[in-house]
Amino acid sequence: MKKTYMMSQKAYQGLLKAASKQVPFGIYAVEKNDYAELRCDHCQSVTKLKELTRQFRQQGFKVYKNGA
Repeated sequence: MKKTYMMSQKAYQGLLKAASKQVPFGIYAVEKNDYAELRCDHCQSVTKLKELTRQFRQQGFKVYKNGA
């Protein structure tokens, strides 16, 4: 079951900061226009991280990631 939440930009930035600490190597969030999605995509290699990043960017998302 997916849930949608509304929040201020300041609260969102705080949530991004917390999410970045949960994923040491991988993608922790994507955003597009007024939509943002927290993710927990852990990657085992730089190649996999770059591949996932490329897939999201091709769909028009801004990608937040830790790693290469």
